[in-house]
Amino acid sequence: MALLPVPWYHSKMTRLDTLARQVIACDRCPRLRGHCADVAREKRRAYRDEQYWGQPVPCFGDPGARLLVIGLAPGAHGANRTGRMFTGDRSGDWLFRALHRAGFANQPTATGRDDGLELADCLITNACHCAPPRNKPSREELAACRHWFDQAVDSVPARVLLALGGIAWKVVVDLARDREWFDGRRPKFSHGACQSLAGDRWLLGSYHPSQQNTFTGRLTETMFDNVFDLAREKLADGAGDD
Repeated sequence: MALLPVPWYHSKMTRLDTLARQVIACDRCPRLRGHCADVAREKRRAYRDEQYWGQPVPCFGDPGARLLVIGLAPGAHGANRTGRMFTGDRSGDWLFRALHRAGFANQPTATGRDDGLELADCLITNACHCAPPRNKPSREELAACRHWFDQAVDSVPARVLLALGGIAWKVVVDLARDREWFDGRRPKFSHGACQSLAGDRWLLGSYHPSQQNTFTGRLTETMFDNVFDLAREKLADGAGDD
């Protein structure tokens, strides 16, 4: 299975390669671009000797992914520093440990783009590709990034879309509504939520592995593992339909 550790290391151009280059060059949100650059220039003391990425962060993972994980936005001193989704902060530590336990990652740690991490059958993206001030993108900024989210969904054969947090859930629900993937009322977000979508797809919900949730015990590793177990079950249920 072809893997995509980082877009510019992949020898064969794929839809994700093209999308990555377009995301990195995006300048739709001046406030976000300015904030990313400011953080990259000022740095956190612990990383003062590192060169920050300081640009929009593209998707990361397997071009053949059936599991699409959607987060909120790059961390100011995590993905905005390393240039790879969920890499270099505590939220990413939680996510990649869970992905490794569930068999979607070849290792449980993620420190930088050259750390050897590879994902299998999984792609990670965000509702917003730039690190926002106070980790809160505006409604307009999320709307501007929706264009890239739509393309990410269309770039892989995703059957399970796992939203980490309420904002990511809303982004997926908006797309599913626009594409008429579900009927009736908008599904509500909760941890462990499971909504069937058209085309043998599923929308799953999980609390975001932010420090606010993990330090308080609102999200435990067992709870997180249960969501990825459910994702595995849904993928296995549809395995014979190809």
